[in-house]
Amino acid sequence: MKLLAVGVPFILKAGKALNSRKADIRVQFKDVPGDIFKSQKQGRNEFVIRLQPSEAIYMKLTVKQPGLEMSTAQSELDLSYRQRYQGVVIPEAYERLILDTIRGDQQHFVRRDELKAAWEIFTPLLHRIDNGEFKPIAYKPGSRGPAEADELLEKAGYVQTHGYIWIPTDVIN
Repeated sequence: MKLLAVGVPFILKAGKALNSRKADIRVQFKDVPGDIFKSQKQGRNEFVIRLQPSEAIYMKLTVKQPGLEMSTAQSELDLSYRQRYQGVVIPEAYERLILDTIRGDQQHFVRRDELKAAWEIFTPLLHRIDNGEFKPIAYKPGSRGPAEADELLEKAGYVQTHGYIWIPTDVIN
């Protein structure tokens, strides 16, 4: 069983002091051949798992608006945990870890072999940085990160949708 499809880009983008604090797993679907909406598409369809803040799973879709006109809008199929499980206290990450520590539960902690693998990946990289083989790219705090990150996403075929902001249903209601 292959975990990653050949030719499908897998991109990890991370940074500190970015314009927003969030953790998403985002799958962007390619455009389908044929344009029945005459280029009114407002962005690619995406499947998103929002880890923080406001845990959610949603599917962002370009849909035809109801009616006789061939006009489109962006919409989402949305499972927002706080909306779906009202009245249930969903602990913050550190609350859960502290409770797991007290209980002796190790399921949310890194195992020794995972930690070793992480060091095997990052130690050579850190040595190359120390040796001046390459430098991390600086970016302005409060920005989306370095422009080079967006350029890499673009080269991989990712299409950034500007203007679309997902509003969780627990914020609307």
